[in-house]
Amino acid sequence: MQIRLFITGGTFDKEYNELNGKLFFEDTHVPEMLDLGRCKLDVNIRTLMMIDSLEMSDEDRDIIAHNCVQCEEEKIVITHGTDTMVETAKVLAEKITDKTIVLTGAMIPYKFGSSDGLFNLGAALAYVQTLPNGIYIAMNGKYFNWNNVRKNKELGLFEALH
Repeated sequence: MQIRLFITGGTFDKEYNELNGKLFFEDTHVPEMLDLGRCKLDVNIRTLMMIDSLEMSDEDRDIIAHNCVQCEEEKIVITHGTDTMVETAKVLAEKITDKTIVLTGAMIPYKFGSSDGLFNLGAALAYVQTLPNGIYIAMNGKYFNWNNVRKNKELGLFEALH
């Protein structure tokens, strides 16, 4: 079983500029993360965009949905910024019913060394292999149905609505 992994940016892939203290995008860290995690899955990686999810437009979400519809794989993981992950999941749920799609991200950039990204990516790859068709979010060792999750900004984690 091949898994498609779409990269969209988010904190997951941010770099830190030591001179001006700003975060920026250069290239995805996902291949390095998969190597570090000793991943032996058949993963087909494609970068769709490298943006902060707060800057993601409806057109960007349409690009993500279009790529999910067009790809041959029925199991898809999407790395995404955490601030608007649920909005993108909603768009996907409106357009796709015959695939298993898991969105994941990180609260701390991978390059910081103490990121939750590696753990979340591993969880997402495990969940996408076992969950039935649908749209899910995998964060903090849990998976959530797209329409029963929110980012709790006070606690810095994702939680079920009910």
